[in-house]
Amino acid sequence: MSEEKKLPRIEIIEKYCKGCHICVEFCPKKVLEMKGFVVAVKDLEACIKCMQCELRCPDFAIKVHAE
Repeated sequence: MSEEKKLPRIEIIEKYCKGCHICVEFCPKKVLEMKGFVVAVKDLEACIKCMQCELRCPDFAIKVHAE
């Protein structure tokens, strides 16, 4: 039997995001992209819940909820 992959919820706090795109650069699976000056989720299914985006964000603008 194959186990369904439970997708995380990636929360972007837009008012904190300054558009530095550090999170985009550190994501090993290219889950994130820049939409103008704010980060956005491009491919949630590719997320491996490594939390690099959350850990590297200097402004605490992204949270990964991996329940």
